[in-house]
Amino acid sequence: MKFLVDENLQRLGSWLRAAGYDTLIESDGRPDYELLKQALAEERLLITRDRKLTEHRRAPGTVILLDCENLEDCIAALCRQLPINWLHEPFVRCLVCNTRLVHARLEQLQDLPTRLRNSIDRAYYCPGCKKVYWDGSHVRRMRTRLNDWQQRFGQQTVSDIASPQPSV
Repeated sequence: MKFLVDENLQRLGSWLRAAGYDTLIESDGRPDYELLKQALAEERLLITRDRKLTEHRRAPGTVILLDCENLEDCIAALCRQLPINWLHEPFVRCLVCNTRLVHARLEQLQDLPTRLRNSIDRAYYCPGCKKVYWDGSHVRRMRTRLNDWQQRFGQQTVSDIASPQPSV
């Protein structure tokens, strides 16, 4: 699944990227029809809280309308409509520009402080915006959140269905 998230759901879009989904995040306030046209052309689902987007003739099957106020509500609302796997491919996309990350080479780490450069096992590089990522405490906190959402809202796996936990 690929997504286009309107400007009112930018945080949700960032978390979908963190989970590994190809997610474009609108920030310019483009007209609804332009967003819908882009979603259709790129075969993306357009996630919004704007009811007017659902009124367009080509909206069905493309526009996902969420009724939510905060991030947790939006996560739950999205998971009620789509089979989101919050552990799809965590941290394979740049959180800034959505480009797929690659393993960082030594020369790409030169701008990091020496202490940090020597303490990380592996790092990733965004060829789009030239940002370097590594598994620091921030990523560990984000991973914990993704795991929590997967447990609470994510789709059950085949093994969960085949061997349910016994009741006590």
